[in-house]
Amino acid sequence: MTGRTAPVNARRPADTVPPGLPGLDPRYSHVLTDATGASWHYLDNGPELAARGFEPVGTVLAVHGNPTWSYLWRRLVTGAVDAAADGGPAWRVVAVDQLEMGLSQRTGEHRPLARRVADLGAFTDALGLTGPVVTLGHDWGGVVSLGWAVDHPDRLAGVALLNTAVHQPDDAPIPAPLRLALAGPVHRLGTRTTRAFLDTTLALARPRLAADVAAAYRLPYLTADERDGIEGFVADIPVDGAHPSADELDRVAAGVAGLKVPAVLLWGPHDPIFSDRYLDDLVRRLPHAHVHRFADAGHLIAEDADWTPPVLSWLSSLSGVRPGVLSAEGSATSGTDAFTGPRGPSTSGLLTSVPEVPDPSASRITSPSAGKGATASSGFVPLWAALDGRADDAAPAVLDMTTTGADGGPFTASWRALDRQVRRIAAGLHGIGVRRGDRVSLLVEPGPTLTAVVYACLRIGAVVVVADAGLGVRGLTRAQRGAWPRFVVAQRKGLAAARALGWPGVRISAEPLAPSVRRALGVTHELVDVARAGEGRPLPTEPGPHDEAAVLFTSGSTGPAKGVVYRHAELSALRDALAAHFDVGPETGLVTGFAPFALLGPALGTRSVTPVMDVSSPATLTARAVADAVRASDARIVFLSPAAILNVVATADAMDDADRAALARVDTFLSTGAPISAELLGSAAELMPAATAHTPYGMTECLLVTDITLDGIREAAAAPDAGVCVGRPVGGGEVLVSALDDDGAATGAPSAAPGVLGEVLVRAGHLKERYDRLWLTDLAAERDTPPGRWHRTGDVGHLDDRGRLWIEGRLAHVLRTADGPLAPVGPEQHVERVRQVRRAAVVGVGPAGVQQPVAVAETVEGTHGPGLAPDGLASAVRAASPVRLAAVLVVGRMPTDVRHNSKIDRTRLAAWADRVLTGGRVGRP
Repeated sequence: MTGRTAPVNARRPADTVPPGLPGLDPRYSHVLTDATGASWHYLDNGPELAARGFEPVGTVLAVHGNPTWSYLWRRLVTGAVDAAADGGPAWRVVAVDQLEMGLSQRTGEHRPLARRVADLGAFTDALGLTGPVVTLGHDWGGVVSLGWAVDHPDRLAGVALLNTAVHQPDDAPIPAPLRLALAGPVHRLGTRTTRAFLDTTLALARPRLAADVAAAYRLPYLTADERDGIEGFVADIPVDGAHPSADELDRVAAGVAGLKVPAVLLWGPHDPIFSDRYLDDLVRRLPHAHVHRFADAGHLIAEDADWTPPVLSWLSSLSGVRPGVLSAEGSATSGTDAFTGPRGPSTSGLLTSVPEVPDPSASRITSPSAGKGATASSGFVPLWAALDGRADDAAPAVLDMTTTGADGGPFTASWRALDRQVRRIAAGLHGIGVRRGDRVSLLVEPGPTLTAVVYACLRIGAVVVVADAGLGVRGLTRAQRGAWPRFVVAQRKGLAAARALGWPGVRISAEPLAPSVRRALGVTHELVDVARAGEGRPLPTEPGPHDEAAVLFTSGSTGPAKGVVYRHAELSALRDALAAHFDVGPETGLVTGFAPFALLGPALGTRSVTPVMDVSSPATLTARAVADAVRASDARIVFLSPAAILNVVATADAMDDADRAALARVDTFLSTGAPISAELLGSAAELMPAATAHTPYGMTECLLVTDITLDGIREAAAAPDAGVCVGRPVGGGEVLVSALDDDGAATGAPSAAPGVLGEVLVRAGHLKERYDRLWLTDLAAERDTPPGRWHRTGDVGHLDDRGRLWIEGRLAHVLRTADGPLAPVGPEQHVERVRQVRRAAVVGVGPAGVQQPVAVAETVEGTHGPGLAPDGLASAVRAASPVRLAAVLVVGRMPTDVRHNSKIDRTRLAAWADRVLTGGRVGRP
């Protein structure tokens, strides 16, 4: 074929690809005729593997969708050959063009789904394809490939899917673009007569396809006759149960649920056709599958994302797997570890280049209680055990400072009332269809209602999804669609957002609404009715330690917020670690101005209260609000974030003697969520003079890692170490450091050697189970770790010779200079000693390897505008900095994360600094 511009006969036979298509060598192009006489075009790297002396360990059968063709799989075809040449297992890749599509024969016949599945079987029979076979499909090619998989279990070794679907819910219409493509005269006009459907699909690529790549996709579809298959494919979409292909789709969907082979689901969430609704359905049918959502990818994920390396790594792990057998890598309960017993899908051992890492257990830094009660499956005590134990107690359990009770004080729920309400809601939720494993998103402000709903969900095995309002509308939308909850419990503001933004889930209002408002917001149930219906009903069997309990979203301070999956075992271990380390008992009482800890009161068996504040903006908390909460609850422990502490200290002058007397009764004060200076922590401690001030270090993935007191911080100030000292491991945790190489990558073998700058690794009984639907992120977090279950935090720092951990920044923020890696926090601390500087960030500008440090300062007195610092300030900053600075810039206010209002966005600052210093528009960072 030398190029195709003229019309061809509608029954033209298959043909091979012409030379010159970007990324595709014609030697991979072949034609085959099956037993029915139909001729097929397909890509096949088998002959190339044979020519190089490689014996395939299996075959990938790749099937495109509509309106693409086998060109979609070109990178895998060539990548598999390269992987074999590099010493990996040799995988043959056969990428077929379906009949009426691509360069395969145009027969002029309509091919409904059942026939396409049968066609694929005829093709593989003609090819003489034997097992083991891994099917790979995209779009409607996913359904066809799964049909082949269901029909050939004796040859099947695995399934891999890119954006596709096998089931259309009865209560949801097909996607709007498909409804449009099927509409009356638009159908033929858009799919066959013109290239509209084809060009619209290609335009979905993120970023836009290069012109030559787009032309390659159009190559088989230059004329209306050649686009006949596109029209037929769209017509074959089962819009309802009466459609001729509906029965076959149902058959395939049912068969998929019975597949027990390893599986991978790779997804582009920006897809107007196959939304996360369809991913959620596939996850339910293939619960053992590895799942990864590429945050910026869309429908054409094969073009949008670098998906072939992870697929090839996964394929290498399947070498030797017998068809029809679930391997250890694909098992939903593969492996055990010393902390958590049976685990979910394994994410280790899939990268063939990963070196053996020695177990440095003899020297790793551990907490004094390491090994005590570390096995979550031994003596497991569920989170609601303390609530059960106080079910007849009339003492206060949860206080709501925003609502007035009958006695004129804050509304108070007793342990007895809380237990009753938890049981009523739990039974009611089960009555409306909430089942174990169902996700329930909670968009309710902290208080008795949220507490009751959380524990009700946990009691029946539902998985609570918590993404706080601090993520903003965009972040919340990403979180809701990523987690894809089946139910949403929300107050009016959350319900309005869910309705307006199309968030998934059956909506349950947490507050009574007028009928008209219920209809407008699409509310199906009100929580009061759910609880009333659950009165006196029995509860289902309680979940076990290895059942999923929660999906908690990170702050999004270093990229899109990630869902973090916790099982009941890990949450119970966290409760135990907090109780033991901070000596929490029934009469302790908690004031929680930090959302993750606001719900732990009942689990710890002690009363809790959230002070009056905007939970999406911690900086709105005042000193009087904290005092009011302490006085109302007689609490002895106060949890706050650094941003909240800053405003508490700033508003301390508004307190009266009664407020100060209340705070004087506090025994323990914690600053959690982000680093805090000794000066600010000391100022807060002066407001609570009898309290021991702590600043624990942790993250959403492991909420408690190390701890240090104010006295410990002051002692550490005399040390020469750079960074923020966060103390020693607590709660049975362990810490190691993986050294940075000259390029700033954490490649060193994890160790506890003092003075080594590197990425911080943590291990604890309360460490997360995994990231949610982010398989590749899990792989990165577990890369090159010692035996057991460890997590690479993304933080950089070092251990000192006393076993204390010092945090020096984020791995992504390390400057890659000509002199090697430079962590930012150390230099920033020196700059912040300049009298005029409130906060500072040191960022790198220029190419990696020769980056130059630039200091960005937020001044105490504010600035007239962002840009170059005044000469006097610049000189003072340069004199204070331990590293030579290329420039000193000022900003009116540092860009920070929303949740904590304190984590500086150095990546954003670096881009701004580079723009300013290269003559671009200054603006605000």
